[in-house]
Amino acid sequence: MGALSFMNRDIAEPAMLCAGHAACPGCIDALSARHVLAGLGPDTVAVIPPSCMAIIAGPQPYSSLKVPVYQPTLEASAAAASGLRRALDAQGKQGTQVVVLAGDGGTYDIGFQCLSSAAERNEDFLYVCLDNEGYMNTGAQKSSSTPRGAKTGSTPAGKATRKKNLVEIMAAHGVPYVATASAGHLADLRRKVAKAKALKGTRVLVLLIPCLEGWGLADDAGLLAARLAVETGAFPLLEVEDGERYTLNSERTRPLADYLAIQRRYRHLDETATAALQEEVDHGWARLVERASVRAAGASRPPGP
Repeated sequence: MGALSFMNRDIAEPAMLCAGHAACPGCIDALSARHVLAGLGPDTVAVIPPSCMAIIAGPQPYSSLKVPVYQPTLEASAAAASGLRRALDAQGKQGTQVVVLAGDGGTYDIGFQCLSSAAERNEDFLYVCLDNEGYMNTGAQKSSSTPRGAKTGSTPAGKATRKKNLVEIMAAHGVPYVATASAGHLADLRRKVAKAKALKGTRVLVLLIPCLEGWGLADDAGLLAARLAVETGAFPLLEVEDGERYTLNSERTRPLADYLAIQRRYRHLDETATAALQEEVDHGWARLVERASVRAAGASRPPGP
C-alpha cells in the first residue's frame, strides 16, 4: 500500500464532457465522469440509465457528452451494454469501448439482476457505478448502497441496515477486474480507468460520489468528503482481479468521526452510534487487509517444482 497523490489535475484532451452540462455546482459526479471519459477517449459509446448522470448528460437528442449516448430503462443498463458490444463486434469495431455510467440505484438495486447476469457471461464492457449512496435526484431516498446510520428522505431516523458490499459481490462472479476509485485521488482513478480499458470481459469500477445536497455538505466540500472517506477507511481504494487477487491502494490515517462530522446526514448520531460505525469500518478493513496479505504472500512464494 503506497501513498496516493492528489496532484496532476490536468485532464487529457479532448475532453469528452462539455461545459454547460446540468450538474449541480461543485458536483463530483460530473468531475468523475469527465476523467473517466477522458481516459477512455473518443472511440467510446456510453450507456446512461435514469440517474443523476442522465440529468447531467441531458435529454435525448441533446447531450453534454462528445460520444454517442444510449439511455435505456433503469434496470437494463448491463443488457443494453451487452447488446451494443455485440453489435459493434459484428461491425468489426472491436476497439470501440462500451461504458455504462450508472448510479447506485440502478446498480446495487434496480439494475443488479442485469449486471449479475452479464457478469456471469463475462460480457465485454466497462461498468462504472457513480455511487452517491442514495436516490439523490428524486429526493435523496436510501438505496442498498446507503451506509448504516445515514439519514435520508426515506430513513429520517437513520438507515438501520449496512451498505451492500457490491465490490465483493461482483468479485465473487470471477470477472477480470473490480475496483473502487475516487475523484479525490485522481492518479489512482486514472490508472484504474486505463487498466480497465486494456482488459477484456466485464470490468466494474465503483466511484464514490459525495452528493452535496443529499449528504448535507458545504458547496465546496465534495472533494474533501471523497478524500476523508478514503483516509478513514469508510471507502477503501482496492482492486480485485479475477475474483481472487486483492490489492489495497490506500491507508487509514484518520478516525471515522472526521468523515462523519462534515455531513449533515450523520449529525443525529451520538458517541455510541459513531463508535459502532467505527467498529464496522475496522472489521471491514481488517478483512481486506487479510485478503490483500494472502495475495502478497502468494506473489512472494517461490514457484514449486
